[in-house]
Formats: sequence, structure tokens, C-alpha cells
Amino acid sequence: MSDGKLADQFFDAAIELLQRVRDEETQSITAAGTLLADTVADGGRLFAFGAGHSSLAAQDVVYRAGGLALMNLLAVPGVVGVDVMPATLGSALERVDGLASAVLDCSPLRSGDALVIISLSGRNALPVEMAMKARTLGVKVIGVTSVAYATETRSRHTSGTYLRDHCDIVLDSKIAIGDATLTVDTVPAPFAPASTVVTSAILQAVMATAAGALAERGIEPPLLRSGNVDGGHEWNRRVMEEYGDRIFYQR
Repeated sequence: MSDGKLADQFFDAAIELLQRVRDEETQSITAAGTLLADTVADGGRLFAFGAGHSSLAAQDVVYRAGGLALMNLLAVPGVVGVDVMPATLGSALERVDGLASAVLDCSPLRSGDALVIISLSGRNALPVEMAMKARTLGVKVIGVTSVAYATETRSRHTSGTYLRDHCDIVLDSKIAIGDATLTVDTVPAPFAPASTVVTSAILQAVMATAAGALAERGIEPPLLRSGNVDGGHEWNRRVMEEYGDRIFYQR
């Protein structure tokens, strides 16, 4: 099998997943975008969290050209991407009970804010506990996860629950257990994961929905422009000054 054919198969698999999300998650995406718009309109702040590779999708909506300036990254040291050595430490920290509560107790999150939690499996202690704790604080929670994990794996949280059980809105990425999309006889393990592609697309769809919902209410969406286009820095400076009390990544 040629590498080109495998590349085509991956694109086909990713497109099929995106189409499923478009067809089956439209209502939830609209609800999530509306929730973010409500939060902005009511003076709340927006946060996103993801551990490991799920952090990539969270980072993609923070300080992003064309994105909402109010989206802040809720970072947990040691689990943001693969920036720790050994990389397996990040995976281990996701299973530590009590870590999420400690992080939220030290974070700026407050009642009336909204938090997007991204976790492919939704089974580890960190995302489950973070959703549970955030809701007790009066924070609205949007979970982006693969619901399949909750039906085919065992929770690693002491409650036996999953991320999807503690969210105001759940967005199902449709990713299969194990993430990989391709298998061939000559390769001993499944490969070509698509979760980052799909999850990032879901979140950008939510951001687009939120921007549109704000505009429909006569509120200028607090969007950032690219610093590489003329006038971009001036535009962004105006937005950040106007919403400075709700933007934490510039402090």
C-alpha cells in the first residue's frame, strides 16, 4: 500500500468524522456557542482546559487571530501538552485525585464564568473532578469528549463517573476508542489519530456560533485580528483595553 493511499484514507476518515459531528452535534454546538455568548454578554469570563494532547485544542482558541479575546487557558503545570520530562508524568498527573480542586482554588474562575473542558476519554480524575468542582463554584461547563469511552471503558475517578456526567453541555467528538483511524496488515498497531483535527474543528464552530450570537444581539464580538495584517496590533490593543479585566493571558 502506498503512502499516498494511506494519506487519502486518513483524510477520508477525518472528513467522515467531521461530517458526523456536523450532522449529529449541530444542536449541542449551537447551545455551546449560545452559552459562551450569554457569558460574555453578562460580564463573565471564558476559560478552556485540556490535558495532554487535548490541550492542543484548548490552546487553539486562546489568543487566536479570528478568535474570542476573552478565551483564557486554564493551565495545570505538568499536564499542558508534552512539555514535561518524562512525558509519561503528564499522563500520571491526570489520574491524581485532588489536583483539579487545588488548581481551581488558585484560579481566577468565579461564578458566572464558563469553562470548556476537553478530554478525549473523559475518564481520568483530573477532567472529571475539574467539571464537578467548577459547577459547585457556579461555573458553566462545556465538555468536549468522546462519549464512546463512557460506554466501553471504566472511569478512573473515585465516583465512577465521566466528564460527560458533570457538564451543562456535552459535545461528542465521535472519536473511536484508541483514537487511531487506520489499520493495515503490515503495521502492528492502529495509527493516524484524528482527535485533534475533529476537536479543534468543534471548538472553532462553537466560537463562530458565539460570535454570531453576540452580533445578533447588537454586541460587537470581542475578536482578535492577526498581528501580521496592517492595523492588527492596534485593533487588538483596543479590544484588550476594553476587556482587560476579563483577559488573563496578558498579565
